[in-house]
Amino acid sequence: MHQESIGKSLARAASKAPYLEREHEHELAVRWLEKQDQEALHQLTSAHMRLVIAVASKFRRYGLPMSDLVQEGHVGLLEAAARFDPHREVRFSTYATWWIRASIQDHILRNWSIVRGGTSSGQKSLFFNLRRLRAQITKLDRNINSHELYQELSKAIGVSQKDVATMDARLGGPDISLNAPVVSDDDSSTERQDFLLSETPLPDDNVSEIIDGERRTQWLQSALGVLNERELRIINSRRLSEKGATLEELGNELGISKERVRQLENRALKKLETTLIAENPEITQLI
Repeated sequence: MHQESIGKSLARAASKAPYLEREHEHELAVRWLEKQDQEALHQLTSAHMRLVIAVASKFRRYGLPMSDLVQEGHVGLLEAAARFDPHREVRFSTYATWWIRASIQDHILRNWSIVRGGTSSGQKSLFFNLRRLRAQITKLDRNINSHELYQELSKAIGVSQKDVATMDARLGGPDISLNAPVVSDDDSSTERQDFLLSETPLPDDNVSEIIDGERRTQWLQSALGVLNERELRIINSRRLSEKGATLEELGNELGISKERVRQLENRALKKLETTLIAENPEITQLI
């Protein structure tokens, strides 16, 4: 079933559901809590759909379909029913209101803009209270500048001034698609995304890097043949393994001093460099 049809169906059911007396509400909540009585759950939630619609109507200014807000509020209502403890002597409507509002707010944050906002408690408070608090502050001081205004809003909501400025910009302007055309003198079909700079390498650069890497590996494997067994062991352990061995570790393995290991390593590296350049003169352009 389409979401809009579901929302309208929930709204019609709300208009027909009877109000619950406190004792009857308590009885239904106990039956659901202790026996998982589905009929009790249905009566309990149906009777509170008017509450869902009332809460949802407070968020109509965000431009989302009312049917979607009602449906999301119903999700919050079911979550409240799953968590409600009737033995605490609190009316279900009082407890459920928080869950209904939270579910609707999460839905708005996910769908209000093509640019997703944060879902932390601070970001949610900023999104839903920024306009109201801004109006209150500017009413008290009409000459307040933007910096001072953001300072006050930052303190009131408990987020950084940068977050306040970012959210204010989002709420103050429409979303712009990256596929939107850019008007130019030559009437070319240029889109906004064509002006975005990418920090990743171009495909040609990636291919070149892969090919050059393979060539360097082949050259190195060939050059390693000029080393004797002990030199090859030192180079492999010191330079070609993920966890390079220390001079002291290799000295203990080979039965020589770590200074002798250093000398052998330097001699092996010099032999490799000489062989690589002799066999592949073009390597000087890549190293």
